[in-house]
Amino acid sequence: MPYSHVERAQILVEALPYIQKYSGKTVVVKYGGNAMISDDLRHAVMSDIILLSLVGIRVVVVHGGGPEINEMLTKIGKQSQFVDGLRYTDAETVDIVQQVLCGRVNKNLVATLNRMGGRAIGLGGMDAALFEAQVKDRKYGLVGEIVQVNPKVVEDMLDNGYIPVISTVAQGRDAVTAYNINADTAAAKLAIALKAEKLILLTDVRGLLRDPKDENTLIHVVHMSDVPMLKKSGVIQGGMIPKVECCVEAVRSGVKRSHILDGRIPHSILIEMLSDRGIGTMLL
Repeated sequence: MPYSHVERAQILVEALPYIQKYSGKTVVVKYGGNAMISDDLRHAVMSDIILLSLVGIRVVVVHGGGPEINEMLTKIGKQSQFVDGLRYTDAETVDIVQQVLCGRVNKNLVATLNRMGGRAIGLGGMDAALFEAQVKDRKYGLVGEIVQVNPKVVEDMLDNGYIPVISTVAQGRDAVTAYNINADTAAAKLAIALKAEKLILLTDVRGLLRDPKDENTLIHVVHMSDVPMLKKSGVIQGGMIPKVECCVEAVRSGVKRSHILDGRIPHSILIEMLSDRGIGTMLL
């Protein structure tokens, strides 16, 4: 049923205190999963980011691009390999990762934001040595662990009203190479360096579920003191472990709130940030 004019006005009024609260604050959004693949979901996410920017919230987008990397590796006849859930990255693969993430994926996102009325600029993690990394573990190949974030270039863009869009390739500190970086980790490290108000991880599940097979068991709020027991009881398991660990690191390092949101829900960022009804898991 369509909303009446009064109902639409009430929605805007509900958003007002949140806009006032977050205006001038920095929010880091890690963008990935189905929200990158579906045209409709991508459009919804970009709309959310532009709206937040227009009301004075300083939005930084950090993106991955796993499906696009897989597609390019398939084109050149190279099979994707994963070790402990991380892409094994040899010298040939890191070249592909750099080309795809810093090139096509990054510039397509920037172009989409600009076409829709945003003011976006793309950055690779090696630009202005934004991310400096060393090898994580030789068993993963050229997968890096961030040892330094130099956020000034991002701060300069934000100060000038731009939306920075950042790909997760890092400059090697221990070798003359690029490193492939996990996008969730990069977003958390950048949020810490920017002293962000919020870190938002878009994923392909509702959030943290008490029963992973039942989406009705969403846990809306998790306190830092709850995390060890949730891990011990198996509530935090599998692919959710590194996401929660990123959120925990961010909050313990000064980020006010971290959120795990379902990127399959259109406008999930706006619903979580600017309404009384949160739809994901918030860690604080």
